[in-house]
Amino acid sequence: MYTDSHCHLNFPQLQSRMSEIRQEMQAAQVSRALLISTQLETFEDVHRLAMAYDNFWCTAGVHPDEDQVQEPTLEDLLRTGQRPKVVGIGETGLDYYRLGERSLADMEWQRQRFRLHIRAARELQLPLVIHTRNASADTLAILKEEGENGGSGSVGGVFHCFTETAEVAKAALELGFYISFSGILTFKNAQDLRDIAAWVPLDRILIETDSPYLAPAPHRGKTNNPSLVPWVAKQIAGIRQLDDLAVAKLTSVNFDRLFKGVLI
Repeated sequence: MYTDSHCHLNFPQLQSRMSEIRQEMQAAQVSRALLISTQLETFEDVHRLAMAYDNFWCTAGVHPDEDQVQEPTLEDLLRTGQRPKVVGIGETGLDYYRLGERSLADMEWQRQRFRLHIRAARELQLPLVIHTRNASADTLAILKEEGENGGSGSVGGVFHCFTETAEVAKAALELGFYISFSGILTFKNAQDLRDIAAWVPLDRILIETDSPYLAPAPHRGKTNNPSLVPWVAKQIAGIRQLDDLAVAKLTSVNFDRLFKGVLI
């Protein structure tokens, strides 16, 4: 019924509890999960889990904030992106949150990595899973420069764990992207985000855990896992005056529409 569109079940604190987590998912009526790749070095772990269970799928990509890892080539992304049960490219994008002593000019490697992911997605005709933090202007600009303008030939994708402004949400929607909300939506200090969730078109919303991070209230501070994604749906249901199960259904339909590979 519920679909977790973004989680990291290969992380040690979750992979070691896989049997228990799957039981918790079943009890919570969470029927599917998309496992997200963050490194080439751990892609095989992600892919192995997707292949092991009929209700798991995965992506291929290298997270923008991973700077001490194997740098992907276009060939790497095309090779991993063509594996069975890989239904998206990412997570990819830009993250300027932890610049430290670096300048924006120093982050050119990140922008080039992002461009490679977009090119691989377009060649494979797979949607993009976008991570953007303190970098929305460059994220949107590069998507447009690489042809992701919502027109013919665009593959689109999702802005995951959305925490940006209403203006960024509108721009992402105009480019044909979906908006995914995480447990952050349930946090007391997230009213601006709830205001955005109040108007994003219902046919462009996804829900996620981003587990093991960002457990929703009333579980905040605990290790997150896909069984808690109904709490995100419950928050959206309250905002939009819908039944929880209606949100479960519509977000699952949206997931199917975006990640067409799950239907194969």
